[in-house]
Amino acid sequence: MTRAPQHPTRRPGAGRIARSAVTRLLGGGSTTVFALLIVIFVGIFTMNPAFAQPPSMLAFAKQAAPLVVLAVGQYFVIVSGELDLSVGSLVGAQVVIAAALIDGAESRTVPVLLLMVAFGVLVGLVNGLVTTVLRVPSIITTLGTMLVLYGAIRLWTGGAPTGALSEAFRRAGRGGIEGVPVVGQLPWAVLIAAAIAAAAVALMRAPYGRVLMATGDNDTAATYSGARVWRVRTTAFVLSSLLATVAGILIGGFAGVTAQVGEGLEFMAITAVVLGGVVLGGGHGAVIAAVGGALAMEALFTLFIQFDLPATIQPTVQGLIIIAAVAYAARRRSTHPS
Repeated sequence: MTRAPQHPTRRPGAGRIARSAVTRLLGGGSTTVFALLIVIFVGIFTMNPAFAQPPSMLAFAKQAAPLVVLAVGQYFVIVSGELDLSVGSLVGAQVVIAAALIDGAESRTVPVLLLMVAFGVLVGLVNGLVTTVLRVPSIITTLGTMLVLYGAIRLWTGGAPTGALSEAFRRAGRGGIEGVPVVGQLPWAVLIAAAIAAAAVALMRAPYGRVLMATGDNDTAATYSGARVWRVRTTAFVLSSLLATVAGILIGGFAGVTAQVGEGLEFMAITAVVLGGVVLGGGHGAVIAAVGGALAMEALFTLFIQFDLPATIQPTVQGLIIIAAVAYAARRRSTHPS
C-alpha cells in the first residue's frame, strides 16, 4: 500500500501577514485618505522643508488633536446612520462654562472637569433619546441643541465671556512630556488623541461596534436580530458629546476664552469623517479612516497657508467635500440597496 506524498503546509509569509493586518486595521477601503495625506504632506514639505522636522510634525499633530477627537465622536454617530450638529456649540459652551466657574482658581479644576463630563453626558442623552425615542430626525434634534447652547451661552455672557482657565486645566492641551530625545516635548494632546483613536478601534471590534455598524446599515434588520437600536444609537450620541468635551479641554489649553470658540467645528468633524470614506447614512467605514480624514483636513489647510490662500476658502472646500460625500452615498445606496 503506497502512501500519498505529503506536501508541507504552506504558511503565510511575514509580508502577507503584515499586509493582512494593515488591511484589517484600515477597514479594507480607506487607504485612499492616507494616500491623500501623504500627497498633501509632500506638497507641504516641498514648500517648507523645515516642516518635515520631528518637532514641526509633532506641533502639527498637537494642533490636529482636537479635530481628531471630534472626528472619532462624529464617526460613532454617522456610522449609526445619524448626524450630530451640536458638537461645535458644545465645545464652546464647555470652555466658556469652565472659564467662568474656575476663574483662575487651581483648586476648582477637578470639580469643574467632572461637571463638564456630566454636562457632556447629559447633552448626549438628550440628543440620543429625542432622536430614538421621540423619533425626531437627528439633524433637527442636534441643530436645535446647537442653537440652544449657542443662544444660552451668549445670553449668559452677553457675548463677552468672563473668568479664566487654570494652568492645571490648560496642561492637557498645552503641556507634554519634556526632555524627549529628538522632539523635545511629547504633547499630552497627541497622546490623548492617540489613546482615544486606539480605544475607538477596539470598541468597533467589540460586540457593541458590530451592532452599531449593523444598525447603521439596516436598523430594521438589526432590530429583528435582537439589537436594541435606541440604546445603541443613544450611546453613540453620548460618546460624541463626551469626546466633544475632551476636545473642548484640549482647545482650552491653547485658545483664548471667547464666544466664538467651537464655531464651525461640527462641520469640520463631519467633513473629516466623510473625507475618510465613511458613508453618510451609516453602516460603512473604519474609525481609523475618520482619524486619517481629520489629519488630511488639517494638513490641507496647512498647505493652503503655505500657498498664502485666504482662510475664507476653507468653508468652500468643506462644502465641496460634503456634497461629494452625499452624492457618493446616494449613488452607493442606489446601486447596492440594503
